[in-house]
Amino acid sequence: MSKPAIVTVDDDPQVSAAITRDLSSRYAADYRIVRTNSGAEALDVLVQLTLRDEPVALIVTDQRMPQMSGIELLAQARSHCPEAKFLLLTAYADTDVAISAINDIGLDYYLLKPWDPPAERLYPVVDDLLGDWQSAHVDHSSEVRVVGHRWSDRSHETKMFLAHNHVPYRWYDVERDSEATRLITTAGADAADLPLVLVPGGEALRAPTTLALAAALGLPTVAQRPLYDVCIVGGGPAGLAAAVYAASEGLSTVVVEREAPGGQAGTSASIENYLGFPKGLSGSDLAQRALAQVRRFGAELVLAQDVASLETRGPVQAVVFEGGGEIESRSVIVATGVSYRRLGAAGSDELTGRGVYYGASASEANQCDGDEVYVVGAANSAGQAVLNLARYAKRVVLVVRGPSLEATMSRYLVERITASPTIEVRLGTEVVACRGDGHLEGITLRERGTGDSVDVEASWLFVFIGASPRTDWLGQAVARDDHGFVVTGHDLRAGRGASWPLEREPFALETSVPGVFAAGDVRLDSMKRVASAVGEGAMSVYLVHRYLATV
Repeated sequence: MSKPAIVTVDDDPQVSAAITRDLSSRYAADYRIVRTNSGAEALDVLVQLTLRDEPVALIVTDQRMPQMSGIELLAQARSHCPEAKFLLLTAYADTDVAISAINDIGLDYYLLKPWDPPAERLYPVVDDLLGDWQSAHVDHSSEVRVVGHRWSDRSHETKMFLAHNHVPYRWYDVERDSEATRLITTAGADAADLPLVLVPGGEALRAPTTLALAAALGLPTVAQRPLYDVCIVGGGPAGLAAAVYAASEGLSTVVVEREAPGGQAGTSASIENYLGFPKGLSGSDLAQRALAQVRRFGAELVLAQDVASLETRGPVQAVVFEGGGEIESRSVIVATGVSYRRLGAAGSDELTGRGVYYGASASEANQCDGDEVYVVGAANSAGQAVLNLARYAKRVVLVVRGPSLEATMSRYLVERITASPTIEVRLGTEVVACRGDGHLEGITLRERGTGDSVDVEASWLFVFIGASPRTDWLGQAVARDDHGFVVTGHDLRAGRGASWPLEREPFALETSVPGVFAAGDVRLDSMKRVASAVGEGAMSVYLVHRYLATV
C-alpha cells in the first residue's frame, strides 16, 4: 500500500508553507504530505486519491478561505474519504463554529493559530489523530484468524477478548465463509475444536481458554517480581489511574486484569462528558491512552488471570489466582468494578453468548448489520450502546422498565435517542422470556402497567441493567454490604461492616483489612462515573503512601 496522505489546505501562501513544512519535518517518512491552496483544489486532489485507491489519513485545513470555508470543504470531503481525520485551523473568533462542527460534520479537532511551537501544540494533536487512524487501518497479514460459529458463546468470548485487548483479527463463520471450511480441514479440526484460533507464526489453538490465548499472543500473564509495593486488582479507569499514580511516584506496581484493560468503560462506544474531550472519545480510546501511561511509568500488567482469593500473611497481602499462581504485595487496591446484573427472564441463561449479551462493545455493533436489535436498560451505558447499534441495525428497540428515560439517563443521550428514526423506546416494559434453538430467536415483552404480553422475533438482545460487584474472592475479612459492595473509610465506624482492628482511624478508601483499599464502582456509595473512578484511583495511591509509612 502506498504511503497514506496528509492533505493541507490554506489560501495564505505563508501559512500553507508553514503547516506543510512542520508536518513534513515530522511525518514525511511515513506519510505523503500533499499541499493545496483552496477548497476546490483540495477536493480535486481527494477525488484523484480516491480513484487511485490511495488512503487519506488526515486533512488539515484553515477555516477562513474565500469561496469555500474549511468546514464546508470538510463536509464535502467526507464523501471522498470517510475514514480520514479532520483537523481545523482557526482563529479564536471562530471557536463557536468549530465546536458546532464537531457534531455537524464529525470534526476531530480544532487548533488555534498560530501553533508555535509545533512540538508542544501541533505534534501531540496530530500524533493522536494519526494514531487513531492507524489503529483502524492495520496490516491484515499480521492479523489473528478466528474460525467459529456465529452463535457460539465460546467464539463470542474469544472475539471479545481479542477486540478488548486491541488484537486485530479476521472472523470466519463456519456457516457463511468457505474459507472457514478450508481452514478447519487444513488444521484437521472438528466441531469440538471451535473456535479455532490461528496466530501468525504460532500453533493452531483449539477452543483455547483466554489464559492460553493470551499466552500465545505474548500478552503478560505472569508477574515478574516476588513482592510489590501495591497490587491493583482490576484494570478499569480506577485501576489504571491508580497504576499511573503509583508507578509515577516510585512504587513497584502490578495490575491484575482478568479480561482487558479498560473494564466496563472500555467497551463504551462513546464517552461524551469526560473532561477535556469536547468531541467525546470511545472507551477503547480512553483505555489505550491510559494503558500507554501505565506502561510508560513502568507498572506491570498481568492479564487473563482470574483472582480466587485474598490472603493476609503478616505485613503482606497475597492475591491468589484460580488454577494456581499468586502475587504478594505490601498493599492492595481493589478496583474490580461491577458487572451488569443478570436478566432473570426465563431461558436467558441458556442463551447467554448466543444472542443474549451483557453489555456491548463498539466492535460488536457491525455484527448486527441490517438486523433488528433489542436493548434492555435505561442508564447512560444503555443509551450509548443504542446509538452505536443504530448505526448498523435496521431498528433498535430500547426496553425500559420505568416510566421515562430522563430520570436515569443524561439529557444529551435522551435527545439523540428520541430524535433517531430507527430507535423505538418502549417504556414501562420488561423482557420476561427468551426462546430459541441453539441461539436467540424471540423474546416475550410484558407491559408492567397492564400485564399484557407480546412475543416478538429477535436474534440480538443486549442487557444493561443494574450493577453487580464480584467480590466473593475477598473473603469474610473484607466487609461488604448485602449487595457485595465494599465498605470503606468512615462507613466501617457506622455499623455497616466488620469491626476495625487498629487504634488509628481507617483511611478514607481503606477496607476493614488494613492495607487493602477499594476504588471506583466496586466501593459502596461510589458515583458510578468514569471521572469519579479515576479520581478515586488517584486518591487511593495517596492513601497507600500513608499506609506504607505506618508499617
